[in-house]
Amino acid sequence: MPGGRLTQQERQQIALGVADGLAYAEIARRLDRPTSTVTREVMRNGGPTAYRADLAHRATERRTHRRRQAAPRGPASSPQTHGRDAEAVREFEETFTTLLIASGMPKMMGRVMACLTLTDAGSLTASELAQHLQVSPASISKAIMFLDAQGLVRRERDERRRERYAVDDDVWYQSMMASARSTAQLVEIAREGVGILGGATPAGNRLENIARFLDFVSESITRAAEQAREILHVKPETPADDTAEPEADGEPSS
Repeated sequence: MPGGRLTQQERQQIALGVADGLAYAEIARRLDRPTSTVTREVMRNGGPTAYRADLAHRATERRTHRRRQAAPRGPASSPQTHGRDAEAVREFEETFTTLLIASGMPKMMGRVMACLTLTDAGSLTASELAQHLQVSPASISKAIMFLDAQGLVRRERDERRRERYAVDDDVWYQSMMASARSTAQLVEIAREGVGILGGATPAGNRLENIARFLDFVSESITRAAEQAREILHVKPETPADDTAEPEADGEPSS
């Protein structure tokens, strides 16, 4: 699978694929690229309705130039654990952030949410977030206030009494349940409108159809979230440590 940055020709193929209504996975298959690469490329350059290959190429060149100017030197770069590829991690965080923003989350809030979700530490301080994202503490404070109000982050204190922020697994369950409750409220309002406009009228009939559809969606989201909640707490299996097993001659492996 080829690596490196997308070429202008590849961006033109992406633009044609998007215009033809192809799925990102299909476009990626034709380019022999990861689906995440195509998704990130489209979503950070206008989305499927506004993606333009030439504009995307120029925008990427500008971002690359700015990144090179701002890149830290030497040991200031964030170390990677578990044998991870630092560039792959950075690109995945960028993709995840882009999708959060595309779903309606403000940009800085999306960056903070992605950072908290992807940290192995479990939680981060405002200072750690500011350092990782290279933004001001005030920007972090504003983002945390927004995410906290939405119930998307949890606050805690460490042994040094510093406030730390975490994204619990349950936040996705809570998010789905909040969506279901919001949809249920739309159902109530729509049915109230049916009573006011009259069920036999075109407008009333339209609202009744909307109410039935949204009622089904709300119930389905609630049922699915409840059934799938336990998945959020499944611990990954620990792979067997083959190096700890003795070799055939009884001597421990080196």
